[in-house]
Amino acid sequence: MAKNSGVRVPGAVIAAGGLVGGYGVARWTKKRQLGGVVLAAAGAAAAQQWRQRAGGKAAGALSVAYVAAFAGSHPLAKKVGAWPSVFGVAGAVALASWVVADRRG
Repeated sequence: MAKNSGVRVPGAVIAAGGLVGGYGVARWTKKRQLGGVVLAAAGAAAAQQWRQRAGGKAAGALSVAYVAAFAGSHPLAKKVGAWPSVFGVAGAVALASWVVADRRG
């Protein structure tokens, strides 16, 4: 069995990747459910990182921000376009993650 190298991907990267990747998968495959799987898997992985680095309350708050970013990207896309919206909310979640959890690790 491989030994854990101790290298962890920051929650900010996982969360932003989940938002961008989830949208990209849904758009390119034309299967929203597949995008949802990517979004959910990344959200769960990010939440685990947040919990380990900053505790349960911070993980809960950042998870709410992740879901709110996903929901908020839809109305924002009507104003600025789909990709700018996704990148904007992904950046906001990544920044929040870094401020609350990742800079501690």
